[in-house]
Amino acid sequence: MAGGLSILMPVFDERPTVEAAIDDALTAELPVETRQLVIVDDGSTDGTRELLRSLADRESVEIVFHDRNRGKGAAIRTALEHATGEFAAVLDADLEYRAADLVHVLEPLLSGEANVVFGTRAWTSQSSFSFWYVMGNKAVTMAANVLYNCWISDVMTCHKAMRTDLFRSLRLRERGFAIEPEIAARVLRAGERIHEVPISYRARGREAGKKLTTMDGLRVLRTLVRCRIA
Repeated sequence: MAGGLSILMPVFDERPTVEAAIDDALTAELPVETRQLVIVDDGSTDGTRELLRSLADRESVEIVFHDRNRGKGAAIRTALEHATGEFAAVLDADLEYRAADLVHVLEPLLSGEANVVFGTRAWTSQSSFSFWYVMGNKAVTMAANVLYNCWISDVMTCHKAMRTDLFRSLRLRERGFAIEPEIAARVLRAGERIHEVPISYRARGREAGKKLTTMDGLRVLRTLVRCRIA
């Protein structure tokens, strides 16, 4: 057991899943001495805000409310401002990812084997959203590999962890889902090697609130190019 972990949880209109996601983040057995869950509600309008206010007194939980929807990237940056742990990791509130997989993500950090760890998803028929979703992910990941002369397998994974001070130093500016490739790009530009470990994943459908679109894919490519030439 070592260090302290801040789990950064951006939330937008996740009323059906957010309470279970919070319980998962707080109860998963993780190899850290302390954990802090920083939840940022990004202007939810479906009752999520009211539910979160009722949970505000839970131990090790800090909840911040944006006055309007600013995007996932903005929510992660706000959460980082409130992080107190030695390490920080992102965990979405939609239950596509499991907090227990952070064990595998944290191990290379705690052992000193790596400074940055991504949890990579294995695409299977029961866990992927659609053919085009998987192909889109593979396309933007290949673009990242070409642009940054690296070899990673999942640039859009949510499970990203690193030292909190390194995370804060990345000069992130993306407001939406393009925060995911921006994190990878900034890490690679800083000369860090990304360590990958396998994690479980179960994509939800549009009817359950899936938000990624084709336009987000184009924004991802724009972000990768922008960070490369900046």
